[in-house]
Amino acid sequence: MKAISIGDYRELARRRLPRFLFDYIDGGSFSEETLRRNVGELQTLALRQRVLRDVSGADLSTTVLGQSWQLPVALAPIGLGGLVARRGETQAVRAAETAGIPFILSTVAACPIEEVAAAATQPFWFQLYMIRDRAFMRDLLARASAARCSTLVFTVDMPVPGTRYRDYHSGLAGAAGLGGQLRRVAQALGRPRWAWDVGLLGRPHGLGNIAPLLGDNTGLEDFFAWMRGNFDPQIGWRDLDWIRAEWKGPIVLKGVLDAEDAREAAANGVDGIIVSNHGGRQLDGVPASALALPEIAAAVGDKLTVLADGGVRSGLDVLRLLALGARGVLLGRAWVWALAAGGQPAVEQMLSQLAAELRVAMALTGVRRIADIDSSVLLRK
Repeated sequence: MKAISIGDYRELARRRLPRFLFDYIDGGSFSEETLRRNVGELQTLALRQRVLRDVSGADLSTTVLGQSWQLPVALAPIGLGGLVARRGETQAVRAAETAGIPFILSTVAACPIEEVAAAATQPFWFQLYMIRDRAFMRDLLARASAARCSTLVFTVDMPVPGTRYRDYHSGLAGAAGLGGQLRRVAQALGRPRWAWDVGLLGRPHGLGNIAPLLGDNTGLEDFFAWMRGNFDPQIGWRDLDWIRAEWKGPIVLKGVLDAEDAREAAANGVDGIIVSNHGGRQLDGVPASALALPEIAAAVGDKLTVLADGGVRSGLDVLRLLALGARGVLLGRAWVWALAAGGQPAVEQMLSQLAAELRVAMALTGVRRIADIDSSVLLRK
């Protein structure tokens, strides 16, 4: 497969996925202002070009939470991401292993933990939502531990689901009953390649990790009803003690966007945070991750590991987030678009292209190691 941009993968995904599924992956909340800010803010950061510096032998590897990464990126947790290709999360975890980076499995993935573990040869990470049913959460964490998941990513910016109008317009949400099902079937039939490869050959369809809670109610409308009724709005810092008692590995909080919350996380002894606004899918109107990141990184210093996501569309964007204070960068939509475009080979190609872009960006800003990337590679505003 020839080298193409992440934007090209998005366009291929748009052509190949039913509208309801593409809009779910692609969209944000309310008017999607924060979704646009995530991309736009990164593009405003001018890079400082340097010349006549020895940039031979560039090394893109780094160490995060004691784990070696061959690239300073990881594949972020994406709900329903496995529906864009046949048993999608199993393909994604293999692509991540080939690239030497972590894959983070979502609580609401299409494939269950055990299936992804069977496809993997190395430990992967697991993402957790706070759910009202603590007995189920305890069992879910035990399953993740048994599957050799190495790190827990605890998402803290979703006590309630955001309002995503694209999902209502496409018929994914708010279209219960036979009418909603027929609407989605019609969209699927308009994408015969997806309908055959995923809709038919990709069975069984479901949300493997939460299947015990859904029972026989396995439709997409059942999933959204479950989300509205089972996420816990009473989540608080005290819940970290409960999670720590159930999970013995590193804990990373995902969804921190305020320096005060970052300091609170450090005081509560978590191992890391992910500066994130949930890809613009929760509270619209909040700052882009790139805008919030420098203050947060400065607030916690070396007290914990700072990662970031949001708006990454190239290796240059990875460099920018590292320069703003992140130790590593999570890719969300990028890997799902690539997966939809061409399965595991396309995800591997996307990561290879991202690495090539990052290598060029490092060379032209005069750095050879990931550890050398700091604010000096950016032009001061």
